[in-house]
Amino acid sequence: MRIAFDGDAVIFSDEAEKISKTSGLAAFSASEKAAAHTPLQDGPFRQVLQALHRIQSAWPIENNPIRTALVTARSAPAHKRVILTLRDWGIRIDEALFLGGKEKGAFLSAFGADIFFDDQTLHCKSAQEHVPTGHVPHGVANQ
Repeated sequence: MRIAFDGDAVIFSDEAEKISKTSGLAAFSASEKAAAHTPLQDGPFRQVLQALHRIQSAWPIENNPIRTALVTARSAPAHKRVILTLRDWGIRIDEALFLGGKEKGAFLSAFGADIFFDDQTLHCKSAQEHVPTGHVPHGVANQ
């Protein structure tokens, strides 16, 4: 089984997305660079990801029946905070795709995702053409 998640407002809080929505991409980038050594807060699916990680821990990496992916619109330098956060939480992700705003559908198809979770309906619409998609009605994008 291959399960893919968006980051902000799904695995992580929407604290960074709020900055992007209210102040723009330049402010988001500056904020993420300044907070690169501060883990992100929990999002609504952190516990889901942690549960999957615990299940995965029962098998060797090379023979694991569950694979996870983070598929996010973030790009450098905002990726550093995501990686720091996952390490801080002790969670291993099998694939991490930082798409820099590109549509997610084709990447999810290439990963072979069985399901994908995202908070933004725009990304859900793109993804659902390739993979079953769950909308997470959380965060600033859903207000």
